[in-house]
Amino acid sequence: MAQNLANLSIKWYSLAVMESPKKNLIERPPVVAVLGHVDHGKTSLLDFIRKSNVATREAGGITQAISAYEITHQGKRITFIDTPGHEAFSSMRSRGARIADLAILVVAADEGVKPQTVESIQILRDSKTPFVVAVTKIDKPGANLERVKSDLAAADVLLEGYGGQVSFQPVSSKTGEGISDLLDLLLLAAEVEQLTYDPSVSASGFVLESRQTAKRGIEAVLVVKNGTLKFGDTIATPTAKGKVKVLE
Repeated sequence: MAQNLANLSIKWYSLAVMESPKKNLIERPPVVAVLGHVDHGKTSLLDFIRKSNVATREAGGITQAISAYEITHQGKRITFIDTPGHEAFSSMRSRGARIADLAILVVAADEGVKPQTVESIQILRDSKTPFVVAVTKIDKPGANLERVKSDLAAADVLLEGYGGQVSFQPVSSKTGEGISDLLDLLLLAAEVEQLTYDPSVSASGFVLESRQTAKRGIEAVLVVKNGTLKFGDTIATPTAKGKVKVLE
C-alpha cells in the first residue's frame, strides 16, 4: 500500500461504491465514540466494558491513539471508538466523532464540566452526532450528580428529567454500577437511528489508525460502515490504494 494510507485523517472507500437496494439492507452494529475531558474515566469505562486493561499501557494513563473495539450486549453488537483524551489530540477526537453513529459524553461526577467537555459538546453538535451522557466516578468522594446536571445545563445540554431529552446514566468503572444500563441506552439510541448496511456490496468505511511495520508492511485499523471487506480486496483512499493481505 502507498505510504499515505498511514494518514489518520483519510476516509477510505472501495474502488467500486454501489448503491444498496433497500431490500438488501440489514441491521448493523452502531459505531460509538467516547468523548470527554482528560482523566474523566473514558478509557476506564471501556476497560470495564471489554474486560481489558488499556489505560495502564498508555503513557500517563491517557489514550494516545484511536482504536476500535467490539462487544456484545443483550445479544447485539456495539463497536466502540476510544478517542484520545489529551488536549493535544483534539483534531483526532473530532475525527472520532465524525466517524461514529452515536457518542458517549463522559463527565466525572467529582469534577463536572471542564474545558474539554465543552469542546466535546461542540464537536458532537457540529457533527450532528446523537449522544448519551455517562456520569463517571460516582463512587468517589465529592461526587455530585446535581452539579453535573447544572453544569451541563449551563453548556446547553439538558438531561432527561432536567428540562431536556438527553439520556444519561451515572456509572462506576470500579464496581460496574450503571454500565449495563448505559449499554441499554446505546442500543435504544441505535434503534432510533435505524442503522443498516448491505453485506453484498464492496466495503466502504474509514481508516482509524495505521502504522508501518518491518514484518508485515502497513497495518491499518478500519471501521467498515457498509458492505463486506474480504481477503484480496482492493481498498483505496483519495491518495493511496492497496490490496488486503491479512484480515484480523
